[in-house]
Amino acid sequence: MQPIIQMEDVRYTYPDGSTENGGMAPDAALDGITLSIMPGTFTAIIGHNGSGKSTLAKTVNALLIPDKGRVLVDGMDTKDEALLWQVRQRAGMVFQNPDNQMVASVVEEDVAFGPENLGVPRDEIRSRVDAALEAVGMSAYADHSSYLLSGGQKQRIAIAGVLAMKPAILILDESTAMLDPAGRVEVIATAHKLNREEGITVLLITHFMDEAVGADRILVMDNGRVALEGTPAEVFAQTDRLHQLGMELPKIVELAESLRKQGVQIPWDVMTVEGMVGALCPLL
Repeated sequence: MQPIIQMEDVRYTYPDGSTENGGMAPDAALDGITLSIMPGTFTAIIGHNGSGKSTLAKTVNALLIPDKGRVLVDGMDTKDEALLWQVRQRAGMVFQNPDNQMVASVVEEDVAFGPENLGVPRDEIRSRVDAALEAVGMSAYADHSSYLLSGGQKQRIAIAGVLAMKPAILILDESTAMLDPAGRVEVIATAHKLNREEGITVLLITHFMDEAVGADRILVMDNGRVALEGTPAEVFAQTDRLHQLGMELPKIVELAESLRKQGVQIPWDVMTVEGMVGALCPLL
């Protein structure tokens, strides 16, 4: 099996010398990134503000083209302008603010916008819209006003709009940053469902550590480079290194670490409430 995303010594510097969050930086926003992501996996990318995680995501969607190196999406080089729309169709992106992605006042019309612009036949559009809304659990809202939905619902509609274009990769670029806790849970649950049931490769860019716990693999960015990578258990076990990188730990991981220091035998792979309950109950 070949990687669906492959980066080879990727370097990118913003023209004005700024970082991805608008600050100034003397170094590249991406500095020699080499990595591979396999089809059907769920990868979380975390890091402090300006670390390069959103810049990395935008190179996958060809919104940014590397100054050096190359990015291959399903074998297609993002530098090839003739393949630009194919790359963006294969790698669909959902951004922070769902209101900025709404293009129609009715939910099903908003979801249909992408396929219509691809020239998909009308009957096929109808089928895709229905399937996409079903996949994100929003079928009952097809004829609702998109502007009256909650933040979490709007973001799920944004995901449906991407799904209607039949992507192989779903990129969530800080897509839960503007949502309340309930909305964040909705969106992350939807991403896991699509990964599990549809086999869609998910790339989750987030600064919420609890969202990264359920990933297959975590990449920790720092100053444009991958500072740490591995399974959630492998990454979050490196507590001192994470603190050096300015990262917080998931709340359950912090609790587990505190209990271990007090002599309680908590396994290193405990990172969820359910896992903590399972570890503590036999000790009572």
